[in-house]
Amino acid sequence: MKIALMNEFSQAAKNPIILNELQAVADEQGHQVFNVGMNGDNDHRLTYIHLGIIASLLLNSKAVDFVIAGCGTGQGALMSLNAYPGVVCGYCIDPADAYLFAQINNGNALAIPFAKGFGWGAELNLRYIFEKAFTGETGLGYPPERQASQVQNAAILNGVKDAVAKDYLEGLKALDPELVKTAVGGERFQSCFLENSQDAALTDFVRSVLA
Repeated sequence: MKIALMNEFSQAAKNPIILNELQAVADEQGHQVFNVGMNGDNDHRLTYIHLGIIASLLLNSKAVDFVIAGCGTGQGALMSLNAYPGVVCGYCIDPADAYLFAQINNGNALAIPFAKGFGWGAELNLRYIFEKAFTGETGLGYPPERQASQVQNAAILNGVKDAVAKDYLEGLKALDPELVKTAVGGERFQSCFLENSQDAALTDFVRSVLA
């Protein structure tokens, strides 16, 4: 599995801590991590609005399989990511959230509140979140006696989003060009996206923005 980590400006200083815990879990499980957001206060500046654009491009192009995002409260990142087709983002405070989201909703992104409660033991909480998010088979439902209805409802909700959403590429073209240009301006994002994108139309779009 390819996993992208992205931090916005308010939590950029915590990126090394988060990356270290994610990388440790990924290494144990054979996943690949791409650190595509900010990795310090002086890095290419991104807001949670930019994270939504970045995450949607990576997931819709199949450049990555899963996104770990967040902001101070996690709520902005949650709303920003879920604004796009092809992105199913859950809100995650603790390992139980990660496990239940993986089993019941079976999405492809998590929004974490990196400022809320980020004190003693924060790195342990992150480690356990990532372990629960990426260990074992997902989408099995919870509790076991409700497995069938949970799987069915998750599929229905995904279908609803597909039905009401406009064409993804047309939606990107309707955004403020400067907003998109800033979102895709980071070197680590460009490396991850351009090397792994499986969608020629989206790749051409990003290249045209960067030109």
